[in-house]
Amino acid sequence: MQDLVRQEVVAQARTIVIKVGTNVLSREDDQLDIERITALADQIHRIRQTGRRVLLVSSGAVGAGLGLLGLTERPKDLPHLQAAAATGQASLIRTYDEALQKHGYHAAQMLLTANDFRNRDRYLNVRNTLNTLFEYGVVPIINENDTVSVREIKFGDNDQLAAMVSNLLERPLLVILSVIDGLFDGDPRDPASKRISKIDHCDDSMMKYAKEIKSSRGTGGMTSKLESVRMATGVGECVVIANGTDSNVLDKILAGDDVGTLFTANGPLIPAWKRWIGFTVKPNGTLRLDEGATRAVQHQGKSLLPIGVTHVTGSFKRGELVSLCNESGNEFARGLTNYDVSDMSQIARRRTEEIDSILGDVPYTEVIHRDNLCVLR
Repeated sequence: MQDLVRQEVVAQARTIVIKVGTNVLSREDDQLDIERITALADQIHRIRQTGRRVLLVSSGAVGAGLGLLGLTERPKDLPHLQAAAATGQASLIRTYDEALQKHGYHAAQMLLTANDFRNRDRYLNVRNTLNTLFEYGVVPIINENDTVSVREIKFGDNDQLAAMVSNLLERPLLVILSVIDGLFDGDPRDPASKRISKIDHCDDSMMKYAKEIKSSRGTGGMTSKLESVRMATGVGECVVIANGTDSNVLDKILAGDDVGTLFTANGPLIPAWKRWIGFTVKPNGTLRLDEGATRAVQHQGKSLLPIGVTHVTGSFKRGELVSLCNESGNEFARGLTNYDVSDMSQIARRRTEEIDSILGDVPYTEVIHRDNLCVLR
């Protein structure tokens, strides 16, 4: 059955970002499911025929490597895990390319780490490369660069990577394909549990529906998916979580059918610059604000002045990202600071006209200008 809200969401989408989990792509023997990848390629072709751009964030490299290397379980140590990823990635991208070529497309491999998003120049390079690939009609296939990623530069899983990639693109719809039919109001293995068709406001309360099912292959469960949903919807994007084992699931989503769970945007689409500030870079410090400053920044569209800052923590330089918290310590915004931690500690709770006598000059009247600030909630 078609749904008018879903049809409107699809109609507004310029780019479809499809995240595919390892369990969707793997057979029980840990080999790649060629028929599943072929079905994905067929559906991507039909999406492309509507004039939309398509990007794939694909897991499956480690899973493919397990089968190729004859391993019976996912390695526990980093070198063997990275060896499996390196071996499997070649097979994965070749399989996608062969499936897409029969429709006249090529697959382009992009392997990324979190640092590619945290560094502004590299972030822009990724976006420019994607837009150029779209110009050539290529289908970008993105995965985390597991062969070099360590804890400091890992995303955590491809759910988060998919949400961050969506933030790069014009009018995206993020589709997360898993092996369950969406978000349920209980354990999805319980016949009494019901699929939730739509969630209009993605906040902490929806996390109670996350029921983890142990997987031998994948790394991201429902909690990870919902955190990525919250990241995407918080900047004005919509997300669908659906069952990727259905060989026509993307066709149904594009038709506006009531499949999976639709998460609608929490507000209007935030400009790309503020999406980068709010949901891509990791903060290097925290500024705690009094009630008046919190209200001015969160609800009145104001810049942050030094008088409203009550507490400074972390280690940050001028121009780096800091987290803004209310009096209770709850983060509600992020922004690029005009002062380093030393100067900020000296001018906190001071009026603007006092800055000159404290620092010797007044380089900025605002701690964070509104243009360099993103309200998260």
